[in-house]
Amino acid sequence: MTLLKKALIFITLCSVMSSTAVFAVKPVQTPTDGIPKCVLILSGDSTAPGVADHIAVLYSREGLSFNDPGAPRFLFFDRQGKVALGIGGYVKASAMYDFNGAIDDNGFTTFDIPVPRDPAQRNRFGADASHSTIFLKLVTKPTKFGRVIVYIQTDFTGDNGGYGLKLKQAYVSLGNVTAGLAHSVFSDPESQAPTIDPQGPSGQVDKRNIMFKYAVKLGKGFSVGASLEIPTAGYQLSSSEQAINQRCPDIPAYVQYSWGKSDSHVRLSGIFRRISYRDLVKGKNRFESGWGVQFSTIANIVGGLDIFGHYVYGKGIATYINDLSDADYNLIPSTTAGRMTAPAIGALTAGLAWQVSPKVMVSTDYSNARLYDCDRLSGDTYRYTQYVSANLYYNITENFKVGGEYLFGTRKDYSGLHNKANRFEAMLQYSF
Repeated sequence: MTLLKKALIFITLCSVMSSTAVFAVKPVQTPTDGIPKCVLILSGDSTAPGVADHIAVLYSREGLSFNDPGAPRFLFFDRQGKVALGIGGYVKASAMYDFNGAIDDNGFTTFDIPVPRDPAQRNRFGADASHSTIFLKLVTKPTKFGRVIVYIQTDFTGDNGGYGLKLKQAYVSLGNVTAGLAHSVFSDPESQAPTIDPQGPSGQVDKRNIMFKYAVKLGKGFSVGASLEIPTAGYQLSSSEQAINQRCPDIPAYVQYSWGKSDSHVRLSGIFRRISYRDLVKGKNRFESGWGVQFSTIANIVGGLDIFGHYVYGKGIATYINDLSDADYNLIPSTTAGRMTAPAIGALTAGLAWQVSPKVMVSTDYSNARLYDCDRLSGDTYRYTQYVSANLYYNITENFKVGGEYLFGTRKDYSGLHNKANRFEAMLQYSF
C-alpha cells in the first residue's frame, strides 16, 4: 500500500469521527470544583476573587503535547487574586534494551539505524533521566488587552550526552498574541503520539521555534492562527554551493475546527519558507522556496478510545519532521552547478489510545517519513523509515506513573539496503 493510499484511508476514517469525550492521553484535566487536593498553596489567599479562573488556566493543556508537563502542584497567589504563579514538572527515569538491531542513542531515532546492518551493533542496554523537566507558569487576571501568561520550561538534555540544563519553551502571551520559544504553529502538539520514547514517531511534525504568533477563536468551534518564526535550515552541499544565514522568517498558519466538550479537533496547517544559500558558480546569494501542508486530528471514537495522527507533504520542510530535523535535507544540489532545490517529503502518523480505566492507558501508533527526489545523490542517502510503538501506562498514584513500551523501526536507503531495530523501554515518572 502506497503512502498516499494510507493517507487517504486515514483521512477518510477521521472525517467520520465525532464525540464529546475527552481525548484519552490527557493525563490531567481542568478542575471544576475548587482546588484539587494534590495542590499545595505556598503563599496567598486561595479564596480571593479570580483565583478559580487562574487555576483553570494553569491546568489547561491547550497547545501542549502528551510529554509536556501537566498542571503545577505548587501555587502562589497575591493577596488581591490578580496574579498566580505555578511551579511544577516531573522526574522521569527510563531504561531501554535494544535487540536484533540497535540504535546508538537513548532516543529511538530511526534515521540513526545503521545501514547496512552492523554485526557489532545488534544489542544495547541504556538508561536516561535527562528528560526530567521543571516549569513555571504565571497568569494574571484579564486586562483590556487580554490575560497575560508567562511560561518557562527546561529539561537536562543540553550537555552533548551529559546532563546540562536546556531551555525547551519560554514565551509570553498577551490575549491572542504570543512571543518567544514555543511549539511551531505548523505543528499540532495535542494530536501527537503518546510515547515513553522522547524522540517520538519518525514522521511526526515536532518543532519549537522563536516566534511572534497571533491566534484567535472565531466561535462555533473554529479557530485560526499564524506566526512569523525564526528559521533553521541544513543543506546537502556540493563544492558549488555554500550555506549562509537565513534572511526570511518561516510563515506557518492553521485553521482548526473543534467539537464537543473535549479537545477533539481537525486542523489544516500550512507553511511557506524562503531558504537562503550561496551559488559559488555565479557568485550570488539565492533563495529557494519551501512549503508544506498538514492535516492532523485527535478524535474520540467511543468511550475512552481515541484516534490521533496526521499526514504532511511538502518541499524544503525537513527541519519540521522528527526523523529529518537534524539531517540537512532542506535543500540538495540541483542538476545545474551552483543551484539547489528543495526535495519533497511525505510523512504520516496514525494511532489509537484507549483509557482502559482511570489508572490504565494503552496506545499504539504507526509512522513513516519518506524523502523524495534524492536518487541522484549517493546510494547511502536516506529514503524512508518506519516507526511502530505500543505502550502501557499505569498510575500508581495521582502523581506517580509507570510505563512499558515496545518500539520497532526500519530504515531503507536509496541503494536498496535496509536495516531494522527493536527496543523494550520502561519508565518511572513522578510529577510535582
